[in-house]
Formats: sequence, C-alpha cells, structure tokens
Amino acid sequence: MATDLTKAMKGSLCHGYETELPAADVWEVYGGLLARQLVPQLVPEVYSKFIKIDNENYIKEALIIEGGFLDRGFQKYLIRIEIIGKEEKTSIVRSTVEYEVHHGHENNPPVASTSGLAAIAEAITKYIKEKRAQALGQLSEEQSIQLN
Repeated sequence: MATDLTKAMKGSLCHGYETELPAADVWEVYGGLLARQLVPQLVPEVYSKFIKIDNENYIKEALIIEGGFLDRGFQKYLIRIEIIGKEEKTSIVRSTVEYEVHHGHENNPPVASTSGLAAIAEAITKYIKEKRAQALGQLSEEQSIQLN
C-alpha cells in the first residue's frame, strides 16, 4: 500500500487566450511547421516529442523528453494545446500542462507554469494578425493600381 510519501506528486495547470481569430487560422500555425520552428527558439533547452496531433479537433500534445523541466525535478511534463472555435469567428487557445514531480522533490517541488505557453499564444496571435493586415494592405494597393 502506497503512502502519501511514496506517491508521485501530480498536477495540471490551464490557461486560455482569446485570439479574436477563426480557429482554422490559428490551427494553421499551431498545427503546421511554423510552430515547430518557433517553439525551439523560445525554449531552446527543451526537447519534446509530439504524441498527439489531431487536425480535426485542433489538439496537439507534446511530451518533454529531455532537458529543461525534467532537469528541474519533473518526472513527466506534458503540454497540450487546444484551439477552441467560438461563434463570431473567434477562438481560444487553451494551453494545459500536466506534470509529475520526481520522488524526493515533494518537500521542495519545482514550479510548473503556463506563462511560457501564454506568451507563445500571444506571439502567434500577433503574428497572424500582422500577416492578415499585410495581406489586406497589399490587396488595397493592388485594387487602387487597377482602378488607375
């Protein structure tokens, strides 16, 4: 029978970020190659393995397999990103972290946080909005050239 001292300490954290963008547009970045290029630049010391990519329901899960969080006392660190479509062509990026702390760290556990994922959601949303604005600006210029 396991006692409280021998059980692994587990937990989860969740953060939601409203994008004001359609879910499909946000998933295009999160589900595609750009997110795979962006995340290692933001968190270079972490190596992860995608264990779930659901393009229909806009869900991506990555398990940290080396470095960063595991070096700080976590036994398991899973990141789940869900893009949830809402009415009026808006969406929420829900970032969830599920973790287990190594035995021996229960009295001084490492700190789990969604702040990095929140920053990534904000940066990706800003990127998409800037690309949209540039595309609209180019269309306006092309339309005015055609009118002249």
